[in-house]
Amino acid sequence: MTRKAKVMKCADLLRMLNDYVDGDIDPGICKEFEKHLAGCNPCTIVVDNVRKTITLYREKSVFELPALFQARLHAALREKGRSKHARKPKR
Repeated sequence: MTRKAKVMKCADLLRMLNDYVDGDIDPGICKEFEKHLAGCNPCTIVVDNVRKTITLYREKSVFELPALFQARLHAALREKGRSKHARKPKR
């Protein structure tokens, strides 16, 4: 009787993602990880985004936000702050 190898699921991959990206994962599991990535586009996108984020963080790059986006972001944050700290009417 042959035993079927356990297939890595997306949840398993996400649970071990940090160790994989950092290179701190057992080589046997790493092969399973890469096999899963070869057939799972959503997980591949997640891993690529994490790698890109880490690279940007390590480079300490500064990105200037477009002026319109920056204005909208500041307005949204001010409004959120006002609504969060607004006094509730006394009853």
